[in-house]
Amino acid sequence: MNRFNNRGQALVEYLLIIAVVSVVVVTVVKLLGGYVMDSATKTGCNLSGGTYVEGAKPGEATCVQE
Repeated sequence: MNRFNNRGQALVEYLLIIAVVSVVVVTVVKLLGGYVMDSATKTGCNLSGGTYVEGAKPGEATCVQE
């Protein structure tokens, strides 16, 4: 008969998986976040009739209303 409880081991494994997935998601958002922000700014600017001004770095674009 198994005298040890294996539920604690499974919990630790699930927590490790969640930690790894969280690190990957944060890394992807940090790398691509500025580009997604610029894309949203460009789309909103086109819908509002403004002029899209590209920034020096990703995520720094602006929309100038005429």
